[in-house]
Amino acid sequence: MTTQEVANRYYELIKMHQYKQIQNELYLPDAVSIEPENNSNLPLVVTGIEDLRKKEDLFFSQVESLHEGYMSEPVVSAFFFSMMTGMDVTMKGKNRKNKEQICVFEVRNGKIVKEQFFYDDLA
Repeated sequence: MTTQEVANRYYELIKMHQYKQIQNELYLPDAVSIEPENNSNLPLVVTGIEDLRKKEDLFFSQVESLHEGYMSEPVVSAFFFSMMTGMDVTMKGKNRKNKEQICVFEVRNGKIVKEQFFYDDLA
């Protein structure tokens, strides 16, 4: 798959909240995920699909109520694509707020090898 094809498929699946299918279909087994240093609740760097899933489960275990999710269409270059994603969410023990982030994905040989997220967890 080209980077454009990976990005299109990611966008198609994310709109349906098919997170595990995205990981199974589009990620290398040893893909890396990087969170920003100002994030307060998730590990900064994880490697491998199983640890990516554990990180995702940890995040969703902290969600009291997800009111709405949204994302932009991907912006694609030769080896990278990015998206803005957001959610209207109430985290456990916190007030309802909009959380937005920029996600950058690196693609090599038709698979995602790295994802990196940019957001301000303190805002």
